[in-house]
Amino acid sequence: GDPGIEAREMSFLNLPPPSSGGAEEDGDTGIPNIHIVPIAGGAGAEVPGDSSPGGLRVAIEGCCHGELEKIYAALDETMERNGFKIDLLLICGDFQACRNEQDLNCMAVPQKYRTMNSFYKYYSGELVAPVLTIFVGGNHEAANHLWELYHGGWVAPNIYFLGYSGVVTVGGLRIAGLSGIFKGNHYKQGHWEHPPYDDSSMRSAYHVRELEVWKLLQVSGDVDVFLSHDWPLGVHRHGDERRLLRTKRFLEQEVKTNTLGNPHTAPLLNKMQPAYWFAAHLHTKFAALVPHAATGKATRFLSLDKCLPNRDFLQIVHFAHVEGRIGSEPLTIQHDPEWLAIVRAAQPFLSLTRQSPPLPPPSTLQAQLARDLSWVTESAASDPAFLTVPSNFEITLPPHQPGVKLSRNQPTFRPSPQTITLAEKLGVPLPHESGGSGG
Repeated sequence: GDPGIEAREMSFLNLPPPSSGGAEEDGDTGIPNIHIVPIAGGAGAEVPGDSSPGGLRVAIEGCCHGELEKIYAALDETMERNGFKIDLLLICGDFQACRNEQDLNCMAVPQKYRTMNSFYKYYSGELVAPVLTIFVGGNHEAANHLWELYHGGWVAPNIYFLGYSGVVTVGGLRIAGLSGIFKGNHYKQGHWEHPPYDDSSMRSAYHVRELEVWKLLQVSGDVDVFLSHDWPLGVHRHGDERRLLRTKRFLEQEVKTNTLGNPHTAPLLNKMQPAYWFAAHLHTKFAALVPHAATGKATRFLSLDKCLPNRDFLQIVHFAHVEGRIGSEPLTIQHDPEWLAIVRAAQPFLSLTRQSPPLPPPSTLQAQLARDLSWVTESAASDPAFLTVPSNFEITLPPHQPGVKLSRNQPTFRPSPQTITLAEKLGVPLPHESGGSGG
C-alpha cells in the first residue's frame, strides 16, 4: 500500500570526477563501474530498465527509526514503478529493533519517541521482510537486543545486524560497518555497560569503542561499501558545505573548526578506501567525493535522511561488477574469512570493564592474524557451509502484542543463541562473559 511517503529522486552523479586527472569512473581510480539509479520521481528523472541482469541492485536507507513498514512500502513502490528488483537493503543506523515494551525501556530516546513502531511485526513473523536487509546500530537502539548480538546476527527473518563492527559479503559485495556514534570520554573504555541500564549507561552503550575501530583497521583488500551512523571527521570538506549549512545551520561551528564527525573513522576511511561510504545521523542528504592521493582511488560518501515525507532517505546503487544472484537462488550472507580471523585474534583485548587493555600496533598482530586466517581457511575447506551465515533466527523474547501491557522492567539479559553458536564455531568465549586483561 501507499506508505504516504514519496520516494524522491536522489542521484549523486553530479559529483566531480573521482580523480583530478579526469579519469572516467571505471578507469584507474579503483572505483568499479557502478551504475547509479535515481529513485523514481522528480522532474525529468530517467530510470533505466533492468537491462543488466548481473550484479546487485542495492537500496540504502538513512535513519530507520523503526519505520520498516514504510521503508519496505517505498521500496515496493519503486520496484513496481520502474520494473526492476532490489536485491539488498542497507540501513545506516537508528534501526530500533524493539521486540516488545521491555526492549523500549532499554532505548535512549525522549519519552515521546518511545513507541513500538513496526519492527516487532517482522520479529514475530506477522510480516516478512521482502528484501534481505543489513543494518548497523546508531544512537537510538534497543541496547540490550544489540548487545545480545555483539558479533552480529538475525534480529528477524531476513534482517541482519552487522554487529558492533563487522564485515560480510553478499553476492560478492564486500560490506563493512561500524555501529554507534563517537563520544571522546568513552572511546578508550571497554564494553562495560550491561542490563539493567540506567539513563547514563543506556547512552554510553552506543558510543563507539577503540577496539571496534582497531579491528576494522586490520582489514585488508578491497571493500565495496562501508556503513556507519555518524560521519568520518572532515568528510564535509569534500562536499558542498554551503548547501549543508543552509539546511543545518546548527552545524556551522563544527564545520568551521573541523570537529564534525568521528576523528577515529577518518583514518579508517583513508586506510580502507571503500568505494562507497554510507552514513546518516544528521538527517540530511549530503554527498562528497574523498580522494586518496597515494592510490589514485576515491570514496563516494553519501549521508541520507530519515524516512519522512519529502525527505531524501533512499538511494539505489547498481553494483554491476559483483556476481550477484546465482540463478533463482536466494541471496545469502557470507562471513568474511579475514574478519573471522580478526575476531579470533582480537578476543584477548575485549574488556567488559571501564578499563581497556592497551591495543598493540597492527604490525605486532600480523603473525597471530596469519595463524587465525589459516585456521579459518582450513575450516572452510573442510566444511563448505562454514562461511555461510546460517538462517538460525529464533524468538528470544515474547513479541509485542497490541493491547497487552508488560511490566515496565527491562528484560532479563540472555546471550543470543546465534552468538553462542558463532562463539563455539570460532572457539572463542562469549563476548558477554569474558574479556581481555582489562576485563
